[in-house]
Amino acid sequence: MSESSSTPRTKSHERPLSPHLTIYKPQITSMLSISHRISGVLLSAGLVVFVAWLWCAAYCPEYYTAFSGYATSWWGMLLLLMWSFAFNYHFLNGIRHLFWDMGEGLELEPAIRSGWIVVVGTFAITGLYWWAIMVDYY
Repeated sequence: MSESSSTPRTKSHERPLSPHLTIYKPQITSMLSISHRISGVLLSAGLVVFVAWLWCAAYCPEYYTAFSGYATSWWGMLLLLMWSFAFNYHFLNGIRHLFWDMGEGLELEPAIRSGWIVVVGTFAITGLYWWAIMVDYY
């Protein structure tokens, strides 16, 4: 066996590295793709909190009272705002992906346009129902 075949294949001159995020210029489609994954993780974490809230409401009134106090504090409202923003974003971007699955809007210009529609729509929907919540709350 020759010496070159016994050396590990991980040497930089034998196997090039795959391109990664430091090589690519950020584009709206790639940023929305990463954001879609992040919003899915945030929704999962928020779902755990939501189930805890339901459990408190069903079985433990004293915990429910404490939980409600936390949820109506400024940082609780901020977390609810972030969770609802993540929900709206994930929902709208999921609809965008459904159209892509049907083969619609895959060209560059429609993909960029639909990405901006998702971003603007997320802010608009989240803002509208938080405005409605605050009008009723105060």
